[in-house]
This record gives sequence, structure tokens and C-alpha cells, in this order.
Amino acid sequence: MKRRTLLAGAAGVAAAALPHFSIAQPANARVLRFVPQANLTVLDPIFTTAAVTANHGWLVYDTLFGVNAALQAKPQMAEGYTVSGDGRTYLIKLREGLKWHDGEPVRAQDCAPSLARWAARDTFGQTAAKVVDAWGVADDRTIKITLKKPFPLLIDAIALQNSFMMPERLAKTDPFKAITEAVGSGPFRFLKDEFVAGSSAAWAKNDAYVPRQEPAEWTSGGKIARFERIEWKIIPDAATAAAALQNGEVDWYEQAQADLVPLLRRNADIVIAPSNPQGYIGGLRFNHLHPPFNDVRLRRAVLAAVNQTDYMTAIMGNDQTAWRICRSQYPCGTTYGTEVDLPVQQGDLKAAMRTVQEAGYTGQKAVIINPTDFPTIGPLGDITYDTLKKIGINAELQATDWGSVVQRRATKESVEKGGWSIFHTWFTGGFILNPVVTAPFRGAGAAGWFGWYENPKIEELTQQWLDAEDDDARKKVAAAIQLENYTQVPTVTLGQFQIPTAYRKSLTGKLEATGPMFWNVSRV
Repeated sequence: MKRRTLLAGAAGVAAAALPHFSIAQPANARVLRFVPQANLTVLDPIFTTAAVTANHGWLVYDTLFGVNAALQAKPQMAEGYTVSGDGRTYLIKLREGLKWHDGEPVRAQDCAPSLARWAARDTFGQTAAKVVDAWGVADDRTIKITLKKPFPLLIDAIALQNSFMMPERLAKTDPFKAITEAVGSGPFRFLKDEFVAGSSAAWAKNDAYVPRQEPAEWTSGGKIARFERIEWKIIPDAATAAAALQNGEVDWYEQAQADLVPLLRRNADIVIAPSNPQGYIGGLRFNHLHPPFNDVRLRRAVLAAVNQTDYMTAIMGNDQTAWRICRSQYPCGTTYGTEVDLPVQQGDLKAAMRTVQEAGYTGQKAVIINPTDFPTIGPLGDITYDTLKKIGINAELQATDWGSVVQRRATKESVEKGGWSIFHTWFTGGFILNPVVTAPFRGAGAAGWFGWYENPKIEELTQQWLDAEDDDARKKVAAAIQLENYTQVPTVTLGQFQIPTAYRKSLTGKLEATGPMFWNVSRV
């Protein structure tokens, strides 16, 4: 485990003792300066599930429906919708006056292919798409979705899962090819000419945006841009980012590293708060297409060897109020978050080594792609590398930046051709909240999440969960899904934790949500 060590007595070190990050212009009321969790390299929030790209997406794009804090669907771009008596035809009417950033009007002809592209990549969307006859159009302002059979959760799927709307010319792009042009209808416009990957990105207020009249709540309601510009400063070094926040050179540090939080708390001008009320769950994801982890026995060996305490202390330190052990594929403390009663994830290296030997493992290389610039992910790879070596697996740790990991994990090639065997990430609680949305544990194969785990039984059980008539039945199915996944091991959970966010007290109107939302925020 490699953890950055601060100077002795760091809790009492003045901000001036930290590295200084110089920004040309002083902070002002018109510009919000923000340090994101990682470098922004992929601009297409449909192509990837990377949180940093989704955060960019919420600036640029809008959705037909959003959700409130109770995760209830609320009209956003939509004025409203109707459902036919047989439950098979949905008519979604757009609000008047919606425009794309290029000045063209938003039409149903844009939104229908946007939904189709989203549904080809999103886990919940893929489930809905199985019963969709057509993502169609009734007129310029009315989207017409026809179904093969009723799917009562259709609007919830659209509302919950980042179904960003794009102009038709972009929406018709192959969903497995990343769009490099960011044109939406949201409250901010992406400034492509100012984008320098690895350094900075900027967005300008969209003066043509017409907010809803309801109060803003999570991804729903009135999205009012109160800053003229949003500027992201990519600062990989955590101490430098913290110093920039303390010196007032940036306004908001999305994810403050745990060992810097005591120092930041000493500054009366800085607020420390949870960055996501749903929390986070660490994840170790296998590539199921290629050796060595196309062999379930080797995946089981890793599951036996994992000790969640090692992973959690590596990224969150010894403050156990910030993390917990959670042997579940769902977030502990939620409806389905019951831990499995199995002898797994207990750091049993001897049992894991026996399993590796019994599998007849012949030394195929296991490549771990790992980010050096992501403090809450990078240490996870270091621990897995050490664990694999101890149980007799020929591991290789290939360290890059997070943006490169995000791009590389999309390849289905073997390790000899630039592929990978394992990557680590974390999931927000909402990303794995129930059987239908939990992409890292669905069994959709080639059409599924990176790693391409195929398990028809999981897909059948997920449909049973959707068809269940009451909560008790759904809980039984969810437990059966979890048991099957702990046998087949598509992904290994590494513990549950909370990452603090830090921002200047001069910011007001910051919304609680699963990530940073930049509307409604202003400077006092």
C-alpha cells in the first residue's frame, strides 16, 4: 500500500505550507472554479459511465425527466406525458421554447434517437429496450414510444439513468463510438476551443436556456445558471488542490482526500460535506472475455483473498466512521443491501492459493490497469496487485492516468493486444441500488458493462424482479441474484465509504445530489 504522507503535524500546518497553485485571474462573482475528481478525457456521457464525464454531461445536456431526492421521476424537458389504456403507447410532449446550443429548436426527432442511443448503452435502458417496438415521433413536439408489452418503469428508467438529449445528427451516432462534439440544450455551453485535456475545461452560461419554475431538487426543477462561466482546473496532486482551495484560487474541490480533511476543517472559510448522500462502493472488475479471469475458479480465488479492510484503509485511512465492511452487491443499509452468509472476502490467502492451484492455472498474465491520479481508486490497484502475487497469479500493474483507464477499459482485445484483466473503480450507491440498474452485476454479455459478464440466469431473475407483485417477492429475487453473483463473481465489492467534498463558504445554493450540480450555485 502506498499512501502519501504529509509533513509531521499536518493537522496544524498552515495553508501557506502546502504547494501553491497559481491561477492567472482572481476569483470573482461571475466565474466558479472547480477541481474535478479526475481528468476529463471522454466527452460523451452515453459512451462511458465515468462519473467525471457524467458531471460534464449535466452541465451541457438536459433530460426529458429528472428525479427529486426521493428518486421520483419529474418532467424536465418534458411538459408531461400520457399512457394509452393498454400501457403500450407513451406520448411525451416537449416544453415550448427549448433550443440546442447551436440555436436550432429541440424537436421530438432529436429526442427519439437520443433515447434509442441511450438505451443501447445504459443497463436500465437496455432492459426497457427489450420491450420497445419503436422510439418514434408523433409530431415535432411529441415523442411516441410504442411497446410490445407494458413496462410500467419506462419513465423511471428515463429519469434515473442520465438519458441526455442530443441533436439528431449526434444522437444517430453509433452508441459504441464516442461523440467528440458536445452540443446540448442544458444550462451551460461547452467551450470546445478552451478545452485542454489534462489541464482545464470551461463552460459558459446558456442565455437561451428556459428553466422550469419549480424549485431545483437533485436533477429536477429549475436549473438556473448563476455563474457566467464554470472552469475546471485539473490538479492531480491532492495537496496542491487543497492549497488552491485554501488560498481562494478555486472555489470547490470535488473530492478531498481523507488525510487532508482535518487540515481543511481548520479553515473557517471552507465547508466539508458528503459529496454524495448515497455513498460509494469500491469495485474490482474482471474481464470475462479473456484468460485468466474467464475462468470462474480464478475469480473465486480473488474473492476469497480480498480483505475489504485493506482496501478501505488504503483510501480512507483508519477513521472507521468514514467506511464500513459491506459484503453485498447492493449498498449496505438499503432495501436489498443484506450481506451474504458465505466465507468470502475475508483475506484467506491460503484458500485462494489452493483454488488457483486446483484450477490448473498456467501463468497467464493478469494486467491491472490502474490510475495514478485518482486518490480513491489508485491504491485499490496496488493492493490487488500485491494480493494476486501472494496467491500465485502472474500480475502486472500498468499505471496510467484515469482518462486512459476509462478509454482502455472499453477495448475487448486480449492483454497481448492492449487489453486488460482487471480495473478498479467505485460505484455510487444509486448505480447498484437494485437488480435492474446494477450494471456491474448484470449478465448482458457483449452488450453489457465493461468486462462483459454473460449470465442468462441473472437476466431471467432480473425480469422476475421486474414482474414481482410486492416488495417481499422482489427482496427474495434480489437475494437470489446476489447469491448467483457471489458464485460466478462478475465483480468484487471492496467496501462502502463516503468521500468528502470541500468548498468555499462563500458559495451558496449548492444542491445535494449524486454528483456536483452547477446550477443554482452562486457566490455570496
